[in-house]
Amino acid sequence: MATTIQPLPDEQNARLQSQYAMTLAQKRRQMLLGSIIVVLLVFIAAFGAEVDPHKFVTNFWKFPRYFFDMTPHIGLSTFYEDVTEWYWGLGKWLKLMAETLLIAYVGTVTGAVIAFVLAFFASNSMAVSGWSKFAARRFLEFCRTVPDIVFALMFVVSFGLGPFPGVLALAIHTSGALGKLFSEVIDNIDMKPVEGLRASGASWSQQVRFAAVPQVLSNFTSYTLLRFEINVRGAAVMGFVGAGGIGQLLIEYVRKFYYVDVGAVLIIIILTVMMIDYGTEKIRHRLIAKEGMS
Repeated sequence: MATTIQPLPDEQNARLQSQYAMTLAQKRRQMLLGSIIVVLLVFIAAFGAEVDPHKFVTNFWKFPRYFFDMTPHIGLSTFYEDVTEWYWGLGKWLKLMAETLLIAYVGTVTGAVIAFVLAFFASNSMAVSGWSKFAARRFLEFCRTVPDIVFALMFVVSFGLGPFPGVLALAIHTSGALGKLFSEVIDNIDMKPVEGLRASGASWSQQVRFAAVPQVLSNFTSYTLLRFEINVRGAAVMGFVGAGGIGQLLIEYVRKFYYVDVGAVLIIIILTVMMIDYGTEKIRHRLIAKEGMS
């Protein structure tokens, strides 16, 4: 059955169009005002940070030149020989890259375990008491506020050069970062299973084990894998301060101006991180899909 739409009276239609135009004009003024404020804040920040556009334009050509210096001459007729000469230290570099991965792995697992425990004390829904929540949150804030490279530098001074300071630095910073994420996941769980166990007389640890953990385990694993990706990059950078891994060799090549070797090592790091990102992304998507099905 066909229906007809009655047109609005001219006066009402004109009034609605006028209100729409006024609302649209107000939105445009707000957008313009917001854009002006953002631009002014950028200029103020640039002035405070002593940003020199003239220096940037004058020296910009040095940036692509650095990458050009890292690229060796490779001919088509001597391709294999040139690449072999370029990667003369491949065995040594891969060993150091494996050390970097182990630093990131151990640091991530250790930090995740610490975060797993403290997250329940720091959450709003599962905290034992207000004091435990306060203490756990302040500790996690301290761990993630101090940069991991600063922790690495401190531990290098205390324990000497090598992978151990890097593992400690990553573990502490990871526990702070993951603890925050884990506690937010816990705050969003369904509290009905927890309240049911609590009403039946279950202890706090039993409530965590049987009501909270099954709801958060997939998200915890996903966040831990994501953090592992970040820590692989962080472990390479922390080698700059002597915390082991391939970064320690990379900064040595940079200081000695071995540009071609720097380029070879960077390619190894980039390819490794790309493969890890791809693998962990697939695992995270599967975990999310399983969680959605359940």
